[in-house]
Amino acid sequence: MHGLTIGKLAKKAGLTIDTVRFYERRGLINEPARTQSNYRMYPEEDVARLIFIKKAKDLGFSLSEIKELLFIQHDPDASKSDVKERTEAKIRDVRCRIKDLTRILKALEQLSKGCDGHGPASACPILEALSGPEEEHHHHNGGGS
Repeated sequence: MHGLTIGKLAKKAGLTIDTVRFYERRGLINEPARTQSNYRMYPEEDVARLIFIKKAKDLGFSLSEIKELLFIQHDPDASKSDVKERTEAKIRDVRCRIKDLTRILKALEQLSKGCDGHGPASACPILEALSGPEEEHHHHNGGGS
């Protein structure tokens, strides 16, 4: 019976054996057939599938989103717009995360500026700020104020 052991498969895809097992448990690759001597042998196509998963993950797609992309890839009725829609949604998601990270970065820089880095931690303005009461954030929720 032809195929790859999990070690060879992982190596060819540039992943760890644990990661391959994890993707298998999540249903991203099928559980392989077993040989008569009870070895699991993965088909060669799984290498390309795992590389696809790895690249999509590097672009920020979640495993469930990747599952959808893999399904679309093998669906004869799927269209380019199905893929583009998911990519556009990911772009919006990334933009939101960038906004959040930018806000976090500014807040951290402000905290850092407020501390000269000398003296006991008990007098640290950063720790004080983190221990203080929650600041009110004014969000406009469409109500005219």
